[in-house]
Amino acid sequence: MNRYEWLDAWLCAKPGAVRDYKPEWGWHRYLVGGKMFAATCRPGPEHKGYDCRELLLLKCEPLLADALRAEYADIIPGFYSDKRCWNSVFLDGAVPDDVLRSLCDRSYGLVFAKLTKKLRQEITEAAAGGSC
Repeated sequence: MNRYEWLDAWLCAKPGAVRDYKPEWGWHRYLVGGKMFAATCRPGPEHKGYDCRELLLLKCEPLLADALRAEYADIIPGFYSDKRCWNSVFLDGAVPDDVLRSLCDRSYGLVFAKLTKKLRQEITEAAAGGSC
């Protein structure tokens, strides 16, 4: 069971955030400027070690990603993504809410910063219009 009931609203509240569903992956994705900054998924039994637990994938700087994995048992290398700069968080785990919120914000910020200046400006100007 997902103990982070606030998570979807938190991710959708980011300026320019769009949520979609990728049926061929079975993932709910959160995008900004067409780029994914977060996703939720539930790996099937064929993916050993994940035990069919729901995951949140978040982008992260490589050194911080390693430090977080060392500190929290419920943060692991990104599922089906670049394990250097993506982490997965077990959503039935024990990562503190404030840490998870910070990681969501950081992931969004990393992706947003890589968008073109023009797109960042458009998103910022349109932020008052809502998201997701």
